[in-house]
Amino acid sequence: MSYPDNQGLFTRRRFLRWSQAAMAAVGALPILGGGAEALGASALATAAGSSPDDYYAKLKVKTIMNAAGTYTELTSGVMPAQVQRAVARAALHPVYLKELQARAGEYIATKLRCEKALVSCGASSALTLGTAACMQAANNCSAMDIPQEIGGKYPRNEIIVQKAHRYVYDHAMFLCGGKFVEVVTLEDYKRAFTPNTCMAHFNNNTASSGKVLHQDWIDIAHEHNIPCLNDVASDIPPIENFWKYTGMGFDLVAISGGKGIRGPQNAGLLLGKKQLVEFAAANNNPGDGVGRGMKVAKEQIVGMVAAVDWILEQTDDALAKEFTRREDLIWRMVKDIPTIKASTFTPPVAEHAPVLMLTYDTAALGVTPAEVQARLLELDHPIELATNRLVPKGDRENSIGVSAWMLLPGEEVIVGRELRKALTSKSAPRSQKS
Repeated sequence: MSYPDNQGLFTRRRFLRWSQAAMAAVGALPILGGGAEALGASALATAAGSSPDDYYAKLKVKTIMNAAGTYTELTSGVMPAQVQRAVARAALHPVYLKELQARAGEYIATKLRCEKALVSCGASSALTLGTAACMQAANNCSAMDIPQEIGGKYPRNEIIVQKAHRYVYDHAMFLCGGKFVEVVTLEDYKRAFTPNTCMAHFNNNTASSGKVLHQDWIDIAHEHNIPCLNDVASDIPPIENFWKYTGMGFDLVAISGGKGIRGPQNAGLLLGKKQLVEFAAANNNPGDGVGRGMKVAKEQIVGMVAAVDWILEQTDDALAKEFTRREDLIWRMVKDIPTIKASTFTPPVAEHAPVLMLTYDTAALGVTPAEVQARLLELDHPIELATNRLVPKGDRENSIGVSAWMLLPGEEVIVGRELRKALTSKSAPRSQKS
């Protein structure tokens, strides 16, 4: 969508009246329930004063406002209230870990329309466990043989991957003793299978960069009786992606739990075929396989189940409407700044949520997008923008990106206020205190 040019501009008096009313509404959010509670705690929770168990305050760690997205270095999102309650309750009692994992996997598999599911220690762990499962199936070996016997006593360790799909998470598969065989074209792919092939790996985030698309990737691998693993880590929403790729024929799908699903950040999901997920579980903690150090605590497992319940209660349209509402509010707070214009775009795959792009004449305002970000990072509660992550490189010289979907309810008001200050102030703001 595109926003109209600056029409119906706020006067200073109207802006102050409006912003005061908006801040009063934010203060009321904790008692409103419903939508306010659904996406996390209120934005002013940290301003209500510290408590004895506020360890961010004790450790002098600043809390941030995340207007960038579901990035690990920003600790992704905040768990919705019902997920937080489930995690807190799970912490009260010990249970048998294997029983909890099994029951949680059965529950999640039913909800997400797959044969079997496993809660992993993040999506990267799901990649490692999925790879180990494929190697165990291919070599008819035990979990204890991975990785030390792979490539030697058990030679089937070749993983076919498109060159365009190579990325930093390759290490998750190397942990199992995997050896990559790169392909570029469809003909390359058809020729790449050997007696030592154990898996075909697909990176959903860069699917359009490769020349072999999903269905051909699956069909050709299955002609050779080779399983396919798809990394769909940050591709929720849309919600249908939970079952889209297993339904398409991928034998295993790895998903991050702490991104769009809003579960614990150090949790993930491995979905797929029953036998392979069972092999993955055999390699997982609390066993002694390659996943021994990838411990998934009882709180994470329960939190992941609760997050699946939460996300399935949402709709893509309702989530997008809420995120767009937040960005509309931010836009209304800055739209009378000279030369500024706005548009939105939604990344097609990962981080699939609306991004507000504010474009302006840097010479007229005397501040660059990089300087705006620097000013926002100096605040008592720093604000991270999406500019350097989601705005195309060619537009970063005169455009700012704001992704509102990981903001807590009410933080959009603060982001709009501080963004306005950063764009119009001659010196960097030092505090958010009014």
